[in-house]
Amino acid sequence: MKLCLNDLESRQVWEKVGVRLPEFDIQKMRKTTHDGCTWIHFGAGNIFRGFPAARMQDLLENGLVETGIVVGEGFDYQIIDDIYRPCDNLCLMATLKSDATVDARVIASVAEAYKCSPQFSEDYESLKRYFRNPKLQMVSFTITEKGYSTVPAYVQEDILRGPDKCSTIICMVTALAYERFKAGAYPFAFVSMDNCSHNGEKLQNGVMEVAKAWLAKKFIPQEFFDYLSNPAKVAFPWSMIDKITPRPHESVQKMLSEKGFESTEVVVTEKKTFIAPFVNAEECEYLVIEDTFPNGRPPLEKAGLYMTDRETVNKVERMKVCTCLNPLHTAMSVMGCLLGYTKISDEMRDEDIVKYVKRIGYVEGMPVVTDPGILSPKSFIDDVTERRLVNPFMPDTPQRIATDTSQKLAIRFGETIKAYTASKTLNLDTLKCIPLVLASWMRYLLAVDDNGNEFEPSPDPLLESSMAVVKSLRLGRSEDDGETLKVLMENTNIFGFNLWESPLKDKVLDAFASMMTGKGAVRATLHKYVN
Repeated sequence: MKLCLNDLESRQVWEKVGVRLPEFDIQKMRKTTHDGCTWIHFGAGNIFRGFPAARMQDLLENGLVETGIVVGEGFDYQIIDDIYRPCDNLCLMATLKSDATVDARVIASVAEAYKCSPQFSEDYESLKRYFRNPKLQMVSFTITEKGYSTVPAYVQEDILRGPDKCSTIICMVTALAYERFKAGAYPFAFVSMDNCSHNGEKLQNGVMEVAKAWLAKKFIPQEFFDYLSNPAKVAFPWSMIDKITPRPHESVQKMLSEKGFESTEVVVTEKKTFIAPFVNAEECEYLVIEDTFPNGRPPLEKAGLYMTDRETVNKVERMKVCTCLNPLHTAMSVMGCLLGYTKISDEMRDEDIVKYVKRIGYVEGMPVVTDPGILSPKSFIDDVTERRLVNPFMPDTPQRIATDTSQKLAIRFGETIKAYTASKTLNLDTLKCIPLVLASWMRYLLAVDDNGNEFEPSPDPLLESSMAVVKSLRLGRSEDDGETLKVLMENTNIFGFNLWESPLKDKVLDAFASMMTGKGAVRATLHKYVN
């Protein structure tokens, strides 16, 4: 079995080994899309192929849409040359389930894929043609947060080249919008699907910054700037996305090969993208989008996406970041590093750690959780603890998640603590494991695990300065630890408030002292706190 249109004609071969094939006429869809594309997506990587593209396939198979997605890749052109085109724009989606089973499905919702750059003139002209078409409804993105920034010097230099000679993605999509304006100022939506806060605003700021500079240079008329500024013409919906799509894993590659699937070669591009004809991803997924589309949109809600207002998008993000996922990740990552774990799913077989993350989520975080209404916070944590973190296929590590912890504590735990402080009915004394998280991070800064072995802490912009504060501390000697930690605990940028002056000060210091008594003290402290 090879991933190409011709091989899909042998349906029985694929279905015999449990691979589901598309249930729609691919060639008809591609012709219809060519004549009137409604959805263009920039960012050809794994999250797109494993999530939005798969949901569009659901709509195609149910007869709810007739057109597919046109893909533009504006950063790593090797993805198009080495993966998309050799596979006829097809992808094998391997959904990795928490019960250790795999659901395999061929995704064929991508009609065409192009390298987005004027240096590939034929490809770029095709994208221009699609932007000029009145039927285009949405242009979405998974290009990472840095793709929207105009700050780097190379982007500033690119802006100065104007719309006809630009080469960075933020400039090129602005130039393509200019093509749409010149063709008739047709409405459409620019939709960021990147995993960053206020992503629609970041995209809008980037586009408007480019347009503002071009206007000053007289590359564009005032009318185009006004077009981009008019939400009835060009909308920038916000969204919240959550799905783990790690780099292609060798275990999945082996499993597919054993089924007879030949297209398993993993490509590492010159720009260090890990990509293959297949995508492996977890089964849980969430995509919440602000429903602002001036030229209409596909019925995305019928494919499991949540279409709502901006306030609700913000609430969902806050629910995830402050209570239902990110705090649990951070808590177990720091503790996992101290206890010698190298895989998140292995941690979830540790009874103490399971009790730890569940208490932080269900007991201590839930009383102040932001409830968005469209998603149940409890059900979200259920998925996290029972289906996501336990998934043996997810090769995530506590070391990776512990990256930049000093930048995460304020939002992931500080907001909960401040909500307790502001409440007239809640008592900070009921917080037990959240103070332990803060203490465990300071214990982590010693770079010595619970067995007394040194380890390399994960990258963090404040790592060097924070480790310098605790460098005099030693296991088994804790008389002066409190005063030593004062400098850290007073840092409002780390915790979101002055922890040294907080009623939680003694709780955190007690937890830290308990973990400093000697080898095995971290385990003993954790066990004591959760039982």
